[in-house]
Amino acid sequence: MFAFLGTGRGLMSRTPLREGQMIISLPESCLLTTETVIRSYLGVYITKWKPRPSPLLALCTFLVSERHAGDRSLWKPYLQILPKTYTCPVCLEPEVVNLLPKALKAKTEEQRAHVQKLFTSSRDFFSSLQPLFAEPIDSIFSYSALLWAWCTVNTRAVYLRPRKQECLSAEPDTCALAPYLDLLNHSPHVQVNAAFNEKTRCYEIRTASGCRKHEEVFICYGPHDNQRLLLEYGFVSPCNPHACVYVSRDTLVKYLPSTDKQMNKKISILKDHGFIENLTFGWDGPSWRLLTALKLLCLEAEKFTCWKKVLLGEVISDANEKTSLDVAQKICHYLLEESSAMLQRVSHMKDEKVSLVSQLALVETLWREELKVLQASAETLASLHITYLASPERLGSPPVVGVT
Repeated sequence: MFAFLGTGRGLMSRTPLREGQMIISLPESCLLTTETVIRSYLGVYITKWKPRPSPLLALCTFLVSERHAGDRSLWKPYLQILPKTYTCPVCLEPEVVNLLPKALKAKTEEQRAHVQKLFTSSRDFFSSLQPLFAEPIDSIFSYSALLWAWCTVNTRAVYLRPRKQECLSAEPDTCALAPYLDLLNHSPHVQVNAAFNEKTRCYEIRTASGCRKHEEVFICYGPHDNQRLLLEYGFVSPCNPHACVYVSRDTLVKYLPSTDKQMNKKISILKDHGFIENLTFGWDGPSWRLLTALKLLCLEAEKFTCWKKVLLGEVISDANEKTSLDVAQKICHYLLEESSAMLQRVSHMKDEKVSLVSQLALVETLWREELKVLQASAETLASLHITYLASPERLGSPPVVGVT
């Protein structure tokens, strides 16, 4: 273990790692699963409780109970390396959450409602555990304690093949907490193979990209954009190749003519074919999905019957190509201005709310990264106008810009 500049605590390779070489092999006995919980002192309470607790609730209950046990817990070494608090948006102050991009803010509020519902619906179950504790149960299983446990599972659990515990609800039981894996930081630039090996009965991670001696050993949580990383893991990855900026439905139609009588029908078609969500700007410009949606929305009345061809990536007309590019450019500039304005708001709040500086800095990093993506997209769009004039037929092919 070593303290690295920029990433903090992490694992350093003492020898060069080759592609395919094992990084970590963690025996099944070291994994914290629902089986661990049921075998513990909590098992008898979980087994007799009706309605049956969920696998998630079982894990969260064990974490809260073991953290309360302190030095008496066999899991103390693991619990000590877990964060005392988390930086996921669900843990941020409401006034900070209000500064997040709209889509991320909505998902954060959904998560918060989910955790609140879990807490409210579990209070009777928590009360049944009172014989295990000398202190009042409400002082141990508080909302903040459950939130900490929920974030621990949500940010750190690895996937295992579904298991079935008769005393638990039918929700998928696929999560396990794996001590030592917490020491590996995320990088979007590496590749690893991670899975439970049924033969060795170990959770294994192998590098797929190699690592030089004395360098930090990273793993990759997946090809996630920064909004997803912040929502699920509580951090933003600078220069993330998967970073993107989402275009909402309201923004999508912001620069389209309000007099278009076919607009509602066009929106309906996009919905039916899955082209109303996940429309983005990336490092290489507007995604193919975004441009395709705009091409359909920009169809002239006499060309409306060609909408199927648009979804297949065909060029309908030069006018449609140019109009959709113009609208994409306007949307990009609008989002650029919005990002700049939000950065100013965050900066002002950092001066006014000193106690929230660390939370605001995280939000600031997200907006700054989104601004960089939009700046790159704006440059690409400017180049595309030149490309269009030189070779308009190229714009009908999905590989020209963005990602699918």
